[in-house]
Amino acid sequence: MAKKALFVWGGWEGHEPRQCAELFARCLEGQGYEIEMSDTLDSYLDAENLASKDLIAQVWTMGKITPEQESGLLRAIEEGTGFAGWHGGMSDAFRESVNYQFMVGGQWVAHPGNFVDYTVNITNHDDPITEGIADFQVHTEQYYMHVDPSNEVLATTTFSGEHVPWIEGVVMPVVWRRRWGRGKVFHCTLGHQLSVFDVPEARELVRRGMLWATR
Repeated sequence: MAKKALFVWGGWEGHEPRQCAELFARCLEGQGYEIEMSDTLDSYLDAENLASKDLIAQVWTMGKITPEQESGLLRAIEEGTGFAGWHGGMSDAFRESVNYQFMVGGQWVAHPGNFVDYTVNITNHDDPITEGIADFQVHTEQYYMHVDPSNEVLATTTFSGEHVPWIEGVVMPVVWRRRWGRGKVFHCTLGHQLSVFDVPEARELVRRGMLWATR
């Protein structure tokens, strides 16, 4: 039986949510998934539909989620539906919703210097999400995160201190995975716009992360 994924996109248009969602929807279609696309958070109110999905991929920066929508999403993940996303579409969504942030395992707080050149360092070369992927360079926002120490970190970046001197040498997670009840949660901080995924390693990390998070 084919796996089923729900893509929920919206929020701040600067992150090109529809375009990025469509890119990874095509990736999963290539893996045989059945895809449902949604541009409303009311999708999180349909418990029966969420329970039928093996994966929810969210691309929704900022915005507000109602308590009922948040509860529906968290319950579905806790009961086994996977959750995956990237950049602000996952870790800068719903800034007032601490329970959502608890599930994600992190929250964006800054990107010093805005668009900068930096290295993504793979820290676990044996994991199926990162196996065979070497350290790589990107030119995009280097996310400074508040993160949960229970995350299983798979890749990091190190801040130079060029733009904020007192964070020189800080090692920050870029890719992590975690559990929320019976559900698996994957996050990658790369992905400001569609063009970031022209970097093959960035695109492959997200593709594999979604496969891992799937029920």
